Amino acid sequence: MTLSRYVVLHQEEDGGYWVECLSLPRCFSQGDTREEALENIKEAIEAYIESLQKHGEAIPKLLSSNH
Repeated sequence: MTLSRYVVLHQEEDGGYWVECLSLPRCFSQGDTREEALENIKEAIEAYIESLQKHGEAIPKLLSSNH
């Protein structure tokens, strides 16, 4: 099952990007290019959710698209 998560991509002044997942507190990643940053956040989200499941913690709900 694939769930979509909203992320925000930020461009660094000195180059590169960092990205945050709005529905998963403290879930961030980065990359030299937009594509790399977005691919890295996918991996970070998967690891974050796997960790929550492993520890029996609730997975935060997805944010509403009209939020």
